[in-house]
Amino acid sequence: MMHYPYWRMGWGMWFIPLLVILVIYLLIKNNSQTKSEQGSETPMEILKKRYAKGEITKEQFEEMKKDIS
Repeated sequence: MMHYPYWRMGWGMWFIPLLVILVIYLLIKNNSQTKSEQGSETPMEILKKRYAKGEITKEQFEEMKKDIS
């Protein structure tokens, strides 16, 4: 019975670092998924967004649209 507190402390010494590593892993995984979702736009979608924002003129949009197709 005297060794019970030491056994419990041993598990705590492994559990807390593993928990921290798991949290860091999940944060990194979530961040990388967000970046990959943003990068999955097609060239046409990007072109439409640029035109909608006013970054390019209608003539430039039509010319680039022909180049993409």
